[in-house]
Amino acid sequence: MTLPPPSIHDPLARAFAEGHARRVEGLMSDAHFAQDGRATPAAVLIAITDVPHDPQVILTQRPRGMRDHPGQVAFPGGKIDANEDAITAALREAEEELALPREAVRVIGTSDIYHTGTGFLVTPVIGVVPPGLTLVPNPEEVEAWFEAPLSLLLDRASWTTNEVFWRGANRRYLELEWQGFRIWGVTAAIIANLSRRIAWEGLTDAA
Repeated sequence: MTLPPPSIHDPLARAFAEGHARRVEGLMSDAHFAQDGRATPAAVLIAITDVPHDPQVILTQRPRGMRDHPGQVAFPGGKIDANEDAITAALREAEEELALPREAVRVIGTSDIYHTGTGFLVTPVIGVVPPGLTLVPNPEEVEAWFEAPLSLLLDRASWTTNEVFWRGANRRYLELEWQGFRIWGVTAAIIANLSRRIAWEGLTDAA
């Protein structure tokens, strides 16, 4: 009898469920920087490659000419259209931005909504994808794409904390350099919040 290949899906799903079943205080948010009452629903896909001992996270770099967060590292994602939920929107955006087929994503669930300082309510959607997918970036939405190790991103020791004066107040943010890419801002905050729900050590213990 041939055993199925090992998968990160079930250990990740268990760790996700356990982490989201408990109350977590002090999650990062930029809600107090948002102006004009803007609160636009959006969703992003945290696509984790199905490599049990070294899963990677798919990230993009936004074109420098975009209106919102130009040039920043981001997850595939965008605004939630009418009659869409967060999961549908995240899968659609990943397909539009990277030609990542939505049927290839095994969705695990949605994590904590992040309120950006530019007025977006971002729902992270966690999903597992096969490794080695052929991704084709849409040049209007993606300047480049890359992968970063999930173990690195979930390790708070990997991040540095910085501060900038923005919109009349000091704003603290996390930052990480990886293979020439600067991961910070909204993306870093979403990862930091997820690390409060899922510990890398607990994930590997569950595998």
